[in-house]
Amino acid sequence: MTTQVAFLFPGQGSQNVGMGADVFAASAAAKHVFDTFDETLGFSLSNLCFQGPEDTLRSTINAQPAIVAVSLAYLAAFQEALSPQNSSWTTPLTPGYTAGHSVGECTALVPAGALDVKNVARLVRERGRLMHEEEEICPGGMAAIIGMDVETLQQICQEATQQCQQQLEPGAQQHPGMGKVVLANYNAPGQIVISGERQALETACAMARERGAKRAIMLSVSGAFHSPVMQPAASRLAESVVATQIQNASYPIISNTSALPMTNASDIRSELAQQIAESVQWIRTIEYLAAQGVTTFFEIGPGQALAGMIKRIIKGATIINIGSVGEIEKAVVKVRELGLLS
Repeated sequence: MTTQVAFLFPGQGSQNVGMGADVFAASAAAKHVFDTFDETLGFSLSNLCFQGPEDTLRSTINAQPAIVAVSLAYLAAFQEALSPQNSSWTTPLTPGYTAGHSVGECTALVPAGALDVKNVARLVRERGRLMHEEEEICPGGMAAIIGMDVETLQQICQEATQQCQQQLEPGAQQHPGMGKVVLANYNAPGQIVISGERQALETACAMARERGAKRAIMLSVSGAFHSPVMQPAASRLAESVVATQIQNASYPIISNTSALPMTNASDIRSELAQQIAESVQWIRTIEYLAAQGVTTFFEIGPGQALAGMIKRIIKGATIINIGSVGEIEKAVVKVRELGLLS
């Protein structure tokens, strides 16, 4: 185990048509990951990743398993490149810690030994299905607010929620997310994502702009993740988590909700169910890892969103992206330069 190394995995919004096609063609280990997802889910998720269409890939029910599959494929190819004789998740480079942003937390469970590929494929497909259902019942979204402090943005969300809830029909049966907007992702200093029911989200964005936010950017997701809109989905996901075979992790996964390490299977079960309705504490996650002596962060999967966040949270860290065959080749060289292999 290399204690100064952490493996990190991206979340929804990092998907793009064509992702993973290069590694599928180049790596037997990566192809095996895609084949396992396709076989487990009963349709060609790999073709959807490689060819789209974009609207179908972007849909929550597809985007979540797609991002997890692509991230695991790049990890498998990376480990294969480090040691062609051994395609195990945990050798030859075993991190001291792992973490993932939102659905990326599900990805992180696989190399840590808490979930296998088939079980994670089923679980994230169901996670995406349940969250997609709540999107249909209570439409909403997410927006990144740039250049505003947490306290001001918290106040804005409270005011927007109060204003929108006062406009709801009195006495009517309401979805628990109706008229609500909250702080959802603490991504980096000056970059907080808010999430909520559509009217409440739009109201909060307008207030943020009026009160000095540099930008309010709608995210490429179709629902109000990590908000009360997802509470019914969290309750139903808990049933699927109970039915899923989850083991104790062989090394710590840093929780999205508490930013503390998890290895016990019961803690992981609790986290997986409730995480979709609670805030992602990414700033605290990276600060925790840095405090434990992590100096090298691998972002494994499509996009480079996490690398940008890490640079804003801590200074001087080594960040290695693994999201293409070319990046795998560079990462292998870097690992050897840094002497990370035991």
